[in-house]
Amino acid sequence: MESDGQNGKKLILVPGPFQGHLTPMLQLATILKSKGFSITIAHTLFNSPDSSAHPDFTFLCMPDGLSEEEVRNPDLMGIMLRLNVNCESSFRECLTWGTNHMEPVDKICCIIYDAIMYFSEAVAHDLKIPSIALHTSSAATTIVRPILLQLKAQGHIPIPDSMLQALVPLHRPLRFKDLPLSNFGSLDYFLELVVLVSNIRSSSAIIFNMIHCLEESPLAQLHQQFQVPIFAIGPLHKLAPTSAVSLLQEDTGCISWLDKQTHNSVIYVSLGSIAHLDQDQLSEMAWGLANSKQPFLWVIRPGSIPGSEWIESMDEEFKECVKDRACIVKWAPQKKVLAHDAVGGFWSHCGWNSTLESIGEGVPIICQPCFGDQNVNARYLTHEWKVGLELEGEIERGTVERAVRTLMKEKEGEEMRQRVLDLKHKVEVSIGDGGYSSHYLSELVELLTSF
Repeated sequence: MESDGQNGKKLILVPGPFQGHLTPMLQLATILKSKGFSITIAHTLFNSPDSSAHPDFTFLCMPDGLSEEEVRNPDLMGIMLRLNVNCESSFRECLTWGTNHMEPVDKICCIIYDAIMYFSEAVAHDLKIPSIALHTSSAATTIVRPILLQLKAQGHIPIPDSMLQALVPLHRPLRFKDLPLSNFGSLDYFLELVVLVSNIRSSSAIIFNMIHCLEESPLAQLHQQFQVPIFAIGPLHKLAPTSAVSLLQEDTGCISWLDKQTHNSVIYVSLGSIAHLDQDQLSEMAWGLANSKQPFLWVIRPGSIPGSEWIESMDEEFKECVKDRACIVKWAPQKKVLAHDAVGGFWSHCGWNSTLESIGEGVPIICQPCFGDQNVNARYLTHEWKVGLELEGEIERGTVERAVRTLMKEKEGEEMRQRVLDLKHKVEVSIGDGGYSSHYLSELVELLTSF
């Protein structure tokens, strides 16, 4: 059992069981540990984090009740609803019966939970423990989610083709096609989840992994939407740079390959931890990259191409063509990759963590959103912050080739690179002494200490 933190205050943190949710919660845990708090991570068996990577934390595994079939073929929205039903009683039992040598309830000063793990708030409320929600998406995504419920009530979901290109009133630069809809599983399940996640109930505050200078207007709207303190603390990865959070084995050999490349010459390609590609998309991406003549580092997750274990179905002619200027890996240490001098662009799915990591290192983005909040992030990257290049429609090798060359070789790409370097500087100011993120973090620590 871990000893008390320096200030004697114990926190329970409940992350969501997906890479994009585990990452910011474990980073937040690392930050709060450095502030003297004792940390326990209460997690599901499904996608459980590697406890050995965090010896300073106590890990509490909650029975989640998921079947092997559900884990193998996850309907993400259905899984989240079931986890919230299944884990409420097991979490309560863990806290009240001392399972896994947990400390008594009266020693816990706060439960910080991922907003998608809303059962945590119900347990905290019942046990009279203060709770705080962590939202792992952008402020812009959070403020537009209620619009989805309005559209559903008006019979406009699925969104009609005639509305897709129209701007969403009061939410420029977003079009209706950019709204954060999910294409994983049941739409009804997703909208039910939107309602449940948006309701903070008795929580004392909300934490956002965000950068004030990027989202001043959405943050102001958040203050109107939620009548509790909001702490804009981000980017968390810059405040907790040593936190190890990957669910997948990282291939660090790609860093040695990058060391041999020239400054800003490499396009890094990674579409995240969930998205899948079919064989046609894989082929078009591959030949677009090959024809661009740029060196590239490409992450292709095992199992992300239906019918293939990894890249054995790739065209041998393509492999031969790019063998001297390509590195293809199963997973990469992304923060190290983006910080590398050789990387000059990032072809991304625009998940929020990837977006913040790329901006934090001054790397412009080719935007290929797949679902949900990625659509919002991509639109902001391309039309609000103007540090991204939109890749719309079907993936086609000619379009890919032009996008890579534009970003890496042309004036338009160089202008984006300069703008994102300016944003990188603003991030450094924000996390420095007297910056917005540092201020919000101090306020959060003060609140937690007061409980």
